[in-house]
Amino acid sequence: MNLFDFKQKINYKNEILAGLTVAMTMMPESLSFAILAGFPPLVGLYAAFIMGLVTAVFGGRPGLISGGAGATVIVLIALMQSHGIEYVFAAVALGGVIQIVIGLFKLAKFIRLVPQPVMYGFVNGLAVVIFMSQLNQFKVADGTSWLSGQPLLIMLSLVALTILIVLIVPRFTKAIPASLVAIIVVFAVVLGFGIDTKTVNDIASVAGGFPPFHVPEIPFNVDTLLIIAPYAMVMAAVGLTEGLLTLNLVDEITGTKGNGNRESMAQGAANMLNGFFFGMGGCPMIAQTLVNLSAGARARLSGIIASFTILCVILFGAPVIGRLPMAALTGVMMMVAVGTFEWASFRIINKMPKQDIFVGILVAIITIFLHNLALAVLIGVIISALVFAWESAKRIRARKYVDESGVKHYEIYGPLFFASVAAFNEKFDVSGDPSHVVVDFKDSRIADMSAIEAVNKLTERYRSAGKRLQLKHLSDDCRRLLKNAEAVIDVDLIDDPVYNVAGDKA
Repeated sequence: MNLFDFKQKINYKNEILAGLTVAMTMMPESLSFAILAGFPPLVGLYAAFIMGLVTAVFGGRPGLISGGAGATVIVLIALMQSHGIEYVFAAVALGGVIQIVIGLFKLAKFIRLVPQPVMYGFVNGLAVVIFMSQLNQFKVADGTSWLSGQPLLIMLSLVALTILIVLIVPRFTKAIPASLVAIIVVFAVVLGFGIDTKTVNDIASVAGGFPPFHVPEIPFNVDTLLIIAPYAMVMAAVGLTEGLLTLNLVDEITGTKGNGNRESMAQGAANMLNGFFFGMGGCPMIAQTLVNLSAGARARLSGIIASFTILCVILFGAPVIGRLPMAALTGVMMMVAVGTFEWASFRIINKMPKQDIFVGILVAIITIFLHNLALAVLIGVIISALVFAWESAKRIRARKYVDESGVKHYEIYGPLFFASVAAFNEKFDVSGDPSHVVVDFKDSRIADMSAIEAVNKLTERYRSAGKRLQLKHLSDDCRRLLKNAEAVIDVDLIDDPVYNVAGDKA
């Protein structure tokens, strides 16, 4: 394994500058989510450092950025409120173990089941969430009321200046990330003119030491396991869902292929370490990943730089970083939200099937209003699967004819499964058919137990009428299904050559 993936030439300047930019945007977000969950502020920064470093070195996707993400933290708020932070650390560690197991058994491939409309809804909903979350920075430091008067005017002006710089700089040069230029320029303006505005220090102190080793102080028994296991499983699922969707998004942007199982194991290892080193856990972060990619990073170095930058800030740089104006970071994140949104989805919406439009909008709405990315994706996948099943059920057809021997043939087209059973049964005229009937499955497939039971009942109907029903041209997998179910069904098969149907390997 080549930890740094030196398969192509690395642009060290881009990687270093991108890493610094990512660190600047990640710290306020990790701090904010830690404070939201009731954790000590440093728990968020420790998570950003540990998640970022481990996944950057060992993950399955160079360029992907992980940290203390809100998607996983939100899952743990209830546990924090009911049992305290020690149980949170234990749940994070257990969640990491679950993610490692998923990676080892190569279960990450099931992310392929996420349809494109779900991806559109997920990404667009997340873009809105990222943008809306930045509005909290327009509140006073304690978050109890909105800014007004001169403080609001200053905040709006600085955010507008940041956005303007991010838009203009790429027109002149792409050698330096526009977001980093914006942060530096706005920081210099605030310091140079002595402008009084909200800074990182107004959120929380970022000073501390190296993450200390710490075994969660909880009873190690079955009762504790029953308490933390549900939170650990949900956290693992949410983290992997967001992580693997982010990985797919990066694959599309870079035109390369990441390794979902390797990413799952790296994420799990990072969360395990979080549980024992005062971290709140996390997962890949789409916003920071897009900042990284837009800055030109394509290798692992930028993630490593970002992680060590955060550690250096914790150890040495707190006095400087704490004075960064939140307006600069807010403007950068707003532009990330704009870049995250799939504007192409509007151009093709009139060409998409209505059910796909519905799924995409529903996923976006759930993401925006419930902030539950895993639930949004799960619901989208389920609805898409049901729609597919319904449409497939309508495709089953039967060609009927009687040969010179007086035998009636039914040639079945389309898959026979739970949703198409009713339509399949309607094709047959048991009372009007001759004494010998053959059902040809050359262009069909018996897919599940509902299909097997349908064939069995059809056989019984013909037998009760004193007629013979035979099945012909079944593929190998269909024959195996019937063989496995022979204890509960009784059908008459015709021995014939093996026929490959749609989905079989030639």
